[in-house]
Amino acid sequence: MENLFNDDVKSLETYIMVKLKEKTAKLAEGLTKKGRAPISLSMGAPTANPPAILIEKLKEFLTEDNIHTYSVTRGETYFRQAVVKRMKERFGVDLDADKEVVSLLGSKDGLANLIRFLVTQKSEDKEKDIIMIPDPGYASYASMIQCSGAKAYPIPLTKENDYQPDMEDVMASLVSDGYDSKKVKAVIINYPNNPLGVSASKEYIKSIVDFCKKYHILLIADAAYCDIYFDEAEKPFSVLEIEGAKDVTLEMFSLSKPYAITGWRLGWACGNAGVVSCFAKAKSTIDNGIFKALQKACAYIMDSVEGEEYLAQGNVAYKRKQAIMVKGLRELGWEIDDAKLPHTTFYLWLPIPRKYDSAFKFCEDVLEKSGIVIVPGDAFGSYGAGYFRLSYVCSDEKLQEVIDRLKADGFRY
Repeated sequence: MENLFNDDVKSLETYIMVKLKEKTAKLAEGLTKKGRAPISLSMGAPTANPPAILIEKLKEFLTEDNIHTYSVTRGETYFRQAVVKRMKERFGVDLDADKEVVSLLGSKDGLANLIRFLVTQKSEDKEKDIIMIPDPGYASYASMIQCSGAKAYPIPLTKENDYQPDMEDVMASLVSDGYDSKKVKAVIINYPNNPLGVSASKEYIKSIVDFCKKYHILLIADAAYCDIYFDEAEKPFSVLEIEGAKDVTLEMFSLSKPYAITGWRLGWACGNAGVVSCFAKAKSTIDNGIFKALQKACAYIMDSVEGEEYLAQGNVAYKRKQAIMVKGLRELGWEIDDAKLPHTTFYLWLPIPRKYDSAFKFCEDVLEKSGIVIVPGDAFGSYGAGYFRLSYVCSDEKLQEVIDRLKADGFRY
């Protein structure tokens, strides 16, 4: 029966995080017996508890009349109004709650559906609609596009271009590779970036907005990490702060990372009213909105003193965790320049040890010998070869144990 699925779906690779979980589960018993119980530095998922007040509010709202009935795809009015207030207070961005905001079952759901709505499935490579994606970039981007019968074209993020490539150069490469520039439907950007942790300047984002206007391309901004930062001078901004950005932009936000509620699945998209309208209409054929109690609790936390305190405390903790890892990795020989150290996200992006020529082999050895789960850079795109990503989301004690195990087991740069 699996042959009934289309060729694009049948040729998909299993998501890297699922692969790592499956392999770790198989090795867990043996690793535990030898004192190397698995420690996961792979998933971009906070392990802290959500804000206590958020849990309390959720419990409170569970007993309200009509709270368990269907919601609406665009999101309840109180949720969309809370988003509007948040976007104004956090970024200075003005939005219309009725026309420019739509709720999401997490930004991953939003991205996957938006891509599917934008493209027309084709089988011939050169005939496919194109979406440009960062490389290295979130591993699901390419798979979402492949599932939709479209072409993912890489935007190279490298040290040489300071992770801010000239989009005209990318377009020129696309044309030189034999693709039609008129088939480009969208550009996905992700700053602060997963897996690199890097950010971009407003001047650079303005250049991408101008590029998308010139070629009549939708700019999809994945802002999942905008509230995780360690330096007020490098505080992430919204693409919608750029003059004229709303003409071509849909920006997606997630509540998962900042409030440690990855399992709740709640976020929003905002920006161009026409895009929001088409997206919401198409999405109404797929879901009936998000559980209203979740929306109400999250509307509360976005506009609360407790929510702001939680974000601030979380960022202090992540900065401390980063320092633990950086100190230990330097002791193991990794050359980490303070000037290049990310001030956002909870990721470190590092070269594999000199004796290795494969990131997959290095990560496999670290898992099998030390029980530490990290992700090979190739999983995030071809420009990730020779690197690995780790997430410092677990406890300080476990992070120190990671360093101790690497030392004891002979892993050095």
